[in-house]
Amino acid sequence: MMLTREQVLHIAQLARLKLSEDELVKYSSQLAGILEYIDVLNEVDTSNVEPTAQVTGLSNITDEDIIEKKTSRESLLSCSPLPVEQNQIMVKPVFE
Repeated sequence: MMLTREQVLHIAQLARLKLSEDELVKYSSQLAGILEYIDVLNEVDTSNVEPTAQVTGLSNITDEDIIEKKTSRESLLSCSPLPVEQNQIMVKPVFE
């Protein structure tokens, strides 16, 4: 299936691409090849093939959230390089 120059320019515009004349010729033949391959794939009999969304058989693989050790607020505040007052880390004011 050959594409016209206007069709390739339209596809390029949809993809927000500016093509030079050399690129226009190059991509025209590449797009035509892709469309020909799609025609070949459309000839395959898939009437006995069930639709599928994924092929690995895996589903929702996640690790369980396990809290191993609770750290106290005091031990966390003691690691601060900034001064701590009333269980809060004191920082320099942003606005003066």
